[in-house]
Amino acid sequence: MIALGCDHGGYNLICAVKKYLDEKGIAYKEFGTFSEDSVDYPIYAYKVAKAVTEGDCELGILCCGTGIGISMAANKVKGVRAAVVNNDFGAEMTRRHNHANILCMGGRVISEEDAVRFTDIFLNTPEEGGRHDNRVAMLKQIEDGTFSVE
Repeated sequence: MIALGCDHGGYNLICAVKKYLDEKGIAYKEFGTFSEDSVDYPIYAYKVAKAVTEGDCELGILCCGTGIGISMAANKVKGVRAAVVNNDFGAEMTRRHNHANILCMGGRVISEEDAVRFTDIFLNTPEEGGRHDNRVAMLKQIEDGTFSVE
């Protein structure tokens, strides 16, 4: 199950993503917003982030005007690794190397076609282990306040 959320600036992108998910038969849960009326992105970032971190959904996709604000809000939730993606390489590497669990995109930055392609790459790229597991563990230590470089 994929958690979906957006603000007004990402509404058209999330609609394109939903169409792609429907065509592929991939289950998703929508957390809003459901129109282009102005809303506050932290609400939707929080809902999606909690769905992912609490295990209700495996991964999340968030869209706002740039992807930046909604990713910043989502990353405030412990356990979230949300990444803004603007190209194919980023969509792949954020999963493969960073083990991102939420994809963020901007409706004023990328096209609907790009959003669908990045979603496909993100959902179909496996997490790579090895040295990347250690680095992701370090991210968790930073989050917990237990990280030290000494």
